[in-house]
Amino acid sequence: MAQKTALIVYAHQSPASFNAAARDVAMQELAAQGYRVLLSDLYAMDFRASATQDDIIGDLKTPGHFQYGDETMSAWKEGRLCADIVAEQRKVEEAELVIFQFPLYWFSVPAIMKGWMDRVLTQGFAFSLTNMYDNGVFKNGVLHFCGFQVLAPQIFWGPAHCPPAVRAAMLDGWRARVKGLSEERPLTFAPCDLFDLSFRGGFRLWPRAREERESQGFGITTGHHLGKPLPPDNQTRAHPDPRS
Repeated sequence: MAQKTALIVYAHQSPASFNAAARDVAMQELAAQGYRVLLSDLYAMDFRASATQDDIIGDLKTPGHFQYGDETMSAWKEGRLCADIVAEQRKVEEAELVIFQFPLYWFSVPAIMKGWMDRVLTQGFAFSLTNMYDNGVFKNGVLHFCGFQVLAPQIFWGPAHCPPAVRAAMLDGWRARVKGLSEERPLTFAPCDLFDLSFRGGFRLWPRAREERESQGFGITTGHHLGKPLPPDNQTRAHPDPRS
């Protein structure tokens, strides 16, 4: 059996941080399972977060009006993306599992990780306007749009304000989860066929989809709740495993 590959995209400045400890737990446990573990330590790499025309080698297609998405898609097709983007895209292509490890900054990822997403998950490579969500290049926010199969997040609540014993228990819980990651069921998202995914249709819910769900007890998502409670597995928790 071919060796599996895992990629950890990591964004924290301090090697003494709880994030670093969680990263190390994942790397150790995945290696023990036989994974080849790749690490993109964004701060250590001094990864450039800004998406600019410097990401493209050679002439621009429309130099008078720079459009990053269009230009990087053309550059990807023609092999003209800069070396650091290409290196990260190769890691993504090789990985069966990708873990994003980061502290929460203003309810989101740190700027350096957002820059990784902006620059690495380029149009053409990670998605297109015909291949997205269920049909995305990598098959299920950002990750689902690109087609990743997304697992439930692992959230460490306030580790900086917890005593050492609680932090150790958090890491033990993460280690135990990593042991079984390959058996977890992905989160459920609204299927693409419920929507008219065209500019003319406005990416709206099909009328028939609304009618079909009139008799159901739950809505679809937060944005399409249909005046009903949200499904119990709505984008944060996976369906219970019927085997358990």
